Amino acid sequence: MSLAFLSSVIIAVAAVILVLLERRFPYDKGQKIFREGFFNDFVLYTLVQSYVMGLVIAWIIERIDSSTDISRLHLVSSWPLWVQMLVFFVVHDFYIYWFHRAQHHSKYLWRIHEAHHATKDVDWLSGSRSHALEILINQTVEFAPIALLGARPEVAIFKGTIDAVWGMYIHSNIDVRSGKLQWFFNGPEMHRWHHAIEITEGGINFATKLAIWDYLFGTAVRPAQKPRGYGLSDVDFPTNYLRQLVFAFRRFSGVTAGAVAPPGPPLGGMPEEPSS
Repeated sequence: MSLAFLSSVIIAVAAVILVLLERRFPYDKGQKIFREGFFNDFVLYTLVQSYVMGLVIAWIIERIDSSTDISRLHLVSSWPLWVQMLVFFVVHDFYIYWFHRAQHHSKYLWRIHEAHHATKDVDWLSGSRSHALEILINQTVEFAPIALLGARPEVAIFKGTIDAVWGMYIHSNIDVRSGKLQWFFNGPEMHRWHHAIEITEGGINFATKLAIWDYLFGTAVRPAQKPRGYGLSDVDFPTNYLRQLVFAFRRFSGVTAGAVAPPGPPLGGMPEEPSS
């Protein structure tokens, strides 16, 4: 069995497990599996867009390499596999924290992140809804160094698998209580608040995998209450996939980046566990 095929199996099995856990231990009760936008998110974003963008990013990396020959230097090839994995994992996670944070502070970058926040039901599939330009930027930054610095091919496969499974997990509608682990590893407890409709300009909880970035840089918030809801309240976001892509290029009308809802109640402190 090839590693690429095994990766697909792991991702599929993880998706099924998360769906079952959402049914058994839901955070927001009554949320449907086939909720609004399910077809767009699963078929068009997860399957079609991911495949097309994979081809585009691979082509970009190949063009960079063919014009620079940088991969022939094998700059990290001699490192043990676990060191390669650790370095690329931590460095990219640090990058994605700051890029994600920038998306909530720049009106231009917010436009390509807006689609990700448009879903009204945060679940295992919500993480797949990302504008094609956002995917192009982040996955090129993620995978180009792996290829160009001469890392082992397994690093890209392992990294892609972790990305997919972790992305489904942090958006899952599961009533997770991870206790002190949440200070180090990001999960649904904090990330659902990143999507909360109460959050106004600037945003909170930007970390993807390592929650430590939010605690180190003062953006970690764990309110005791549940969010009032999720999604965007300042724009009438399209439901059609192609219109969602084009919507990012509409004229600016004074909307501030990250202002996804009118001011809500104070969010309070950071208790170990949110209340039920």
